[in-house]
Amino acid sequence: MSDLEELRRRAGLILDQVERAVVGKRGVLELVLLGMLADGHVLLEDFPGLAKTLIARSFARACELSFARIQFTPDLMPSDITGSSIFNQRSGEFEVREGPIFANLILGDEINRSTPKTQAALLEAMQEHQVTIEGSTRPLPRPFLVLATQNPIEYEGTYPLPEAQLDRFLLRISVGYPDRDSEQRMLSNRRLRHHDDVAIETAVNQSGLLAMQAALETVHVDSDLEYYMVDLVTATREHPGVQVGASPRGSLALFKLARARAALSGRDYATPDDVKAVAVPALSHRLTLRPDLWVQRVRAEDVVGECLQSVPTPATVRPRFTSSAGS
Repeated sequence: MSDLEELRRRAGLILDQVERAVVGKRGVLELVLLGMLADGHVLLEDFPGLAKTLIARSFARACELSFARIQFTPDLMPSDITGSSIFNQRSGEFEVREGPIFANLILGDEINRSTPKTQAALLEAMQEHQVTIEGSTRPLPRPFLVLATQNPIEYEGTYPLPEAQLDRFLLRISVGYPDRDSEQRMLSNRRLRHHDDVAIETAVNQSGLLAMQAALETVHVDSDLEYYMVDLVTATREHPGVQVGASPRGSLALFKLARARAALSGRDYATPDDVKAVAVPALSHRLTLRPDLWVQRVRAEDVVGECLQSVPTPATVRPRFTSSAGS
């Protein structure tokens, strides 16, 4: 069995386990897993009660990752996240007490409720994969993944993430309400369990997840498809309704997520359909729209959709290198 075949098998096991807790949201769970496989961070933006916390906790259990939940509040300090130096009276020396950031999977709950200084402490760790405590730099464990949540309807007492910090997230996802049958199945499952907790078994361990991330490097991306990604990102910059378009980090996000989606689909090469499937969650949060579009209730997601329609799709994409086409 090849590395990519093993990746697809393990990914299916992970999703099956998480779906025991989060019913009827397979597409959303796949996007979260794509972000994890691409070694990126995910922003979950939706109304309260839509299983955002449950999604993060379930993925941590299914992947045997250490998990920490940080509730962002206005009085949260950067040291509450990273840790601090504490004087040990027994030894007479200062020792570093690590904060909750030193976990494999971090749930940053309602990240927009904390001050920009505290937000920056988390986002620096996301970018650098390390933190500095009292002048001492400490690496974070691998894998290191952040799932942050935002409530899109409550703005009083919040500190919206600046565009430059939003750009640090690989993708932004909206969970949405379940359909009627899925919500009924959720109630039925709760009735049959006789308790609230859902038993989630380990589908892969930490080293296994790292191996899955490494396997993505074998997914081929044709140069024509790379130009297609660049043209899509360029189109967001040239759109008349966009004040600031996606940065080159957006192109890298498309590249990473397209490869991850190809692997989950059982292919060792990416296609334009892979790019189109991840374009909206990968790019929409990177755009700053002109004020007149806000008045017209035009969303960044709509702009990305227009760019997808306007940019020509590559006519052909070579599945694999010529030397291995017949293998």
